[in-house]
Amino acid sequence: MNATHFSLRQLNLMVRDAIETALPDEYWVEAELSECRENSGHCYMELIEKDDRSNTPVARASAKCWRQTWGMVKPYFERVTGQPLRAGMKVLLQVYAQYHEAYGFSWIVSDIDPTYTIGDMARKRQEIIRQLKEEGVFDLQRELRLPTFAKRIAVISAESAAGYGDFCRQLEDNDYGFRFEVTLFPAIMQGEQVEQSIISALNKIYAIVPVGSPTGLPSFDCVVILRGGGATADLSGFDTLALAENVAQFPLPIITGIGHDRDESILDMVSHTRVKTPTAAAAFLIDHLRRVWERITDAESFISQYVSERLRYQQQHVNQLATLIPTLALRKLCDSRHRIDMIEGRLPVAIERRLTDQKHRIERLSILLQGFDPQLLLKRGYSITLHNGRAVRDPKQLKAGDEIETRVEKGTIRSKVMSDK
Repeated sequence: MNATHFSLRQLNLMVRDAIETALPDEYWVEAELSECRENSGHCYMELIEKDDRSNTPVARASAKCWRQTWGMVKPYFERVTGQPLRAGMKVLLQVYAQYHEAYGFSWIVSDIDPTYTIGDMARKRQEIIRQLKEEGVFDLQRELRLPTFAKRIAVISAESAAGYGDFCRQLEDNDYGFRFEVTLFPAIMQGEQVEQSIISALNKIYAIVPVGSPTGLPSFDCVVILRGGGATADLSGFDTLALAENVAQFPLPIITGIGHDRDESILDMVSHTRVKTPTAAAAFLIDHLRRVWERITDAESFISQYVSERLRYQQQHVNQLATLIPTLALRKLCDSRHRIDMIEGRLPVAIERRLTDQKHRIERLSILLQGFDPQLLLKRGYSITLHNGRAVRDPKQLKAGDEIETRVEKGTIRSKVMSDK
């Protein structure tokens, strides 16, 4: 064994000297933050680089930004990007190497370029938007129709948020006396838990279905997502694919009032309606009901006017009929009188003709009857034998001792039947 040996501190000091000699400058490095936390005014970061194809880590390192530098870098970064440093963010850091014999190696951050992060955020946003459009869900919310009487409102917001209170007060104190039913579904509205918290609230809203509902839809007319009164930074939670997919495919119209001035978040883009603040969301709902109310009052006025006009027209029609009825009645009477006169003129002729026809018919019948007169038969030499006033047609009708009469042209012969054989 070599007799020469070093203490750990001596060896670490040698490493420090070697690093300071080999890496004397500051360097700009691209990396992804896998961890970022503040402590006592300092910022401690864990840097990572992933393989583009497999997404597996290929390099790791620790980085620190001391209080004096962090106090200047942090507000500038957040002002430019609109977001705080957080895990998962791509950053461009200016660093120099530092090795401490007691604490080991670390990169010390002297500056951060926010424009690089903005570019990476923009690329991620565009990728999410592209994917939503390819899935065919980007515009689904705008195809929904806000119900005519949108009064049952499900609100997703932090319970203690000032914006939620402002929203409720504005709805309650509206100038038209409209009454809204507001149900709060509390959620975390900033930080890394925004995505899952809002998705969980949406699932709870969807699960509340009225008993006997034929559509199976929730008991609400729309959903309002509010974020007011919090920090203006840290809006990254509203730019995630999972949240956008849930909002885009939700069966009720979703109104966003996140309360920021920068470009729309992806959540805003896929929602049914985007307004700037929670109070603007309340104003939107009030104005929607106002327009409905105006349409109803306009329809009421139209119906009233239409009915009045129809009644006036019908009254005029009745009056015209009342004027025409005497004339029509008189004309009808005149026509009837003329017809009676014509009938009266024709009646004597018709009666005379009828009587003549009947007279001729009677004469013809009389002539026919004369041909059947018994006296004519007697004059021709025929006789008629009667028994008890009835003509005898068959000798079998008589018996011995019966008296009979035989009528001839000049008189009657009475005789008695001597034998019935």
